[in-house]
Amino acid sequence: MKKHLVVALAYDRLCTFEFGCTVELFALERPELGVDWYDFAVCAVEQGPIRAAGGITVQAPYTPELLALADTIVIPGWRDADELPPAPLLEWIRAAHARGARLASICSGVFVLAAAGILDGQRATTHWRYAGRLAQRYPRIDVQPDHLYVDNGQVITAAGSAAGLDMLLHLVRRDYGAKVGNLVAQRLVVAPHREGGQAQFLPRPMAQGEQGRLSRLMDWLRSHPALPHTVASMAERAAMSPRTLQRQFQQATGLGPIEWLIRERVAIVKDMLEQPDVPLTQIAERAGFGSEESLRHHFRRLAATTPGAYRRRFVLR
Repeated sequence: MKKHLVVALAYDRLCTFEFGCTVELFALERPELGVDWYDFAVCAVEQGPIRAAGGITVQAPYTPELLALADTIVIPGWRDADELPPAPLLEWIRAAHARGARLASICSGVFVLAAAGILDGQRATTHWRYAGRLAQRYPRIDVQPDHLYVDNGQVITAAGSAAGLDMLLHLVRRDYGAKVGNLVAQRLVVAPHREGGQAQFLPRPMAQGEQGRLSRLMDWLRSHPALPHTVASMAERAAMSPRTLQRQFQQATGLGPIEWLIRERVAIVKDMLEQPDVPLTQIAERAGFGSEESLRHHFRRLAATTPGAYRRRFVLR
């Protein structure tokens, strides 16, 4: 079978960090995973030297014609959110979208997708510093300023810089399942999945003691997902009032404690679904959903698919 071809764009004044994350995720060979890993290539979207942040120069071996063959195209930032991308690049992006290629942007790269018109009527995100500008300039886009990344299926957008790693690991999980995604994250020495949104990275004061109590509570909840947790029981364990717990969870993760717990439980379900012989009733009980009906409801809401479809795609045999 033809390998999945990932093509990263290179442009003058290239965003080095976003570009490096893309190369790290897709260009390295990973024989230890036991899967047919991606093919990777870089194409220059314009002629002339490709200068990158940090005073380096990048020589890209391919021209934009390669985009006609790409299965996934990654836009690792854009040099200036206020600079309209070249018209030929926008035409290549529109053509790739029309034929069904997957398009992913990191940080200011969303402005390339926006200028191409393919985000109209869709949700999207970018770095919190650019979110207002994106919403004002492109009012037909449903800007989600607090999200680390937004997955619309064919088009995926990520917030600033390191959120690109979250999105790229998410693409790996989509393509190969949670087990492979976790192994890649382990090799990168990063968390396989960060819950919450950009709100957790905005400057907000939190007392050191509260930070420690919240962190210990999160660790305990991850270890005991099957218990019947409530806001009141979580607050009691953290030695906080329910109101303080709600506020600290929102500040730390961008989510309320119950929604954070549900997402943790869905992550557990994904891992267990990759084992072919574990019945759904047992998974629901172990993950803390209590019933198959509750599991199916939250899984479809957060994973955009059914447990059965997820298992058929990612089950380990």
